[in-house]
Amino acid sequence: MRKRVARQRLRALRAVRRFGRKEDGSAAIEFGMVAAPFLALVFAIMETAFVFFAGQTLETAVADSSRLIMTGQAQTQGMNQSAFKTAVCAKIYGLFDCEGGVHIDVKTYPDFANVNLSNPLDGNGNFQSNQTYQPGGAGDIVVVRLFYQWPIYVALLQNMSGNKRLLVATAAFRNEPFGATPPTPPNN
Repeated sequence: MRKRVARQRLRALRAVRRFGRKEDGSAAIEFGMVAAPFLALVFAIMETAFVFFAGQTLETAVADSSRLIMTGQAQTQGMNQSAFKTAVCAKIYGLFDCEGGVHIDVKTYPDFANVNLSNPLDGNGNFQSNQTYQPGGAGDIVVVRLFYQWPIYVALLQNMSGNKRLLVATAAFRNEPFGATPPTPPNN
């Protein structure tokens, strides 16, 4: 009886050793251990790329639409904040919920030294929506800022409460002399 038990233990021990030497499923096990962090890293890289792309799109929109104010077209056409926002939304094609999500802040300053860009987030990471629309006149200093709350899935990229990142695009410029009459050339 003892010999039989000893043989069974020896067979079991040999089977365990054979199983330990087999490497048939090692690649699948190693992939299973590495797949989750790898896929998380790939997803984080893709989301970072989307955030940068969205930020650049917003920068392009503020540069293009600011020209309406800088050249005096917005002032001479009597654009209000809603009409200017419609012009901005025409520059942003499908990436943003423009009507419901883009906030526009246009302020006029006497000179560049007095420009004050306050933080639009409060201490808790909530967006403060107190934007104004002051396109100014000829020769005025104007700062146009666009804000958008971009949804974030990777928590490392958020800067707001509610898993969002505030994208901000800014253009600062001096309005052209659009209302001035050009000087008359001298008669010779």
